[in-house]
Amino acid sequence: MSFSSASLPSPRTLPQLSSCGHKLDLSEASFGFVRSSADCVDDPAELNRRLAEDGYLYVPGFFDRDLIAAARAEVCDRLAAADLLDPAHPTIAGVARPGITSNYKGELAVHNAAIRRVVYGPELLGFYTRLFGEPVRHFDYTWFRALSRGQGSTPHCDLVYMGRGTHQLLTCWIPYGDTPLETGGVMLLEGSHRQQERLKNYLEVDVDTYCENRPAQVEKVVHRGGWSHPGFLSKNPVTLRAKLGGRWLTAPEWRMGDFITFGMHLVHGGLDNLTDRLRLSTDTRYQRASQPIDERWIGDNPIANTRAGKRGRVC
Repeated sequence: MSFSSASLPSPRTLPQLSSCGHKLDLSEASFGFVRSSADCVDDPAELNRRLAEDGYLYVPGFFDRDLIAAARAEVCDRLAAADLLDPAHPTIAGVARPGITSNYKGELAVHNAAIRRVVYGPELLGFYTRLFGEPVRHFDYTWFRALSRGQGSTPHCDLVYMGRGTHQLLTCWIPYGDTPLETGGVMLLEGSHRQQERLKNYLEVDVDTYCENRPAQVEKVVHRGGWSHPGFLSKNPVTLRAKLGGRWLTAPEWRMGDFITFGMHLVHGGLDNLTDRLRLSTDTRYQRASQPIDERWIGDNPIANTRAGKRGRVC
C-alpha cells in the first residue's frame, strides 16, 4: 500500500507523538513521512539510486498479508503462553496484560518457522539478491521486539553493534500487525547517512570492544558482560534532530506486508508506543555472500553480545 500526498496526515491532524519520552516537534520542517519504493521494486538500478539518495527503501505491500498474519498468530500464542497478554481480549489482538513492561523479546524468533518463512523466505532473499546484484547471505540471529506502552528505541546507527564484517550491510525492519502512529514504529533521521564524517568518532565504536588497560572497562565488559559504549547517539531525539538537521521520518501507518530497509550509517530510533497493544517487529540483516561477515551473528547459536563476542585492545 502506498499513500498519496493528499492522504497523508497533516501536522494539525497528527496525534501527539513522542520518542524516548520526549514530545516530538511535528511541524513540516521537523517531521515527515518516508517515500514509497513500491513503484520500482523490480528495478534494481532505481532501487540502488534511491538507497544512495535517501538512505532507505520503504516497500509497502511487499509480503502477502496472510504470511505476516501467520507469523503474528504464532508470536501472540507464545506471548499468551508466557502470560504477557490481557485475557480479556482476543490473543491475536496482542493487548498487553495491565502492568507488564515488554521490550526486546529475542526468544520469540527462536525455533519460529513462521517468522523464518517471512524474514529468510524466497521473497525477501530474492529482493536482496536483485538489489545487491549477486548471491546474498543473512545473519542467522533474528532480533524481535514486542514493545509495550511507553517503550521506544533510542537513536543510533546499527554499525556500532555489527561492524566487524562488511559495512555494506542492510537492516530490514518488518511489522507484524497494522501499526498506526500511536503504536509506534521505526523512525529515520532524514539525510543522516550522509553525515558519516560528522559522526566519525561514534561510527568507529564497537560496543563489544574494550580497553584491556582500563580496569573499569574490563570489569564492565568482560566480567559483567556489558558494553564499553551504550550504543545510542542520544537519549533525546528532539535535540539530536536539531543538532544534525533533517526531519524524523516514519510511515503514516505501518501495515502487515510492509518492510523498510536501510544501511549501517543511517540514524534511526523508534516512536513510543502510546497504546495497550504490543508493537511487534523483527530486525534482520542481509549482505553480499562474497563479503566478510560479523562472526557474532552467525551459526546455529550465534554468540551475539555475550562474553564470547568481547574483544580487548590496548588504548
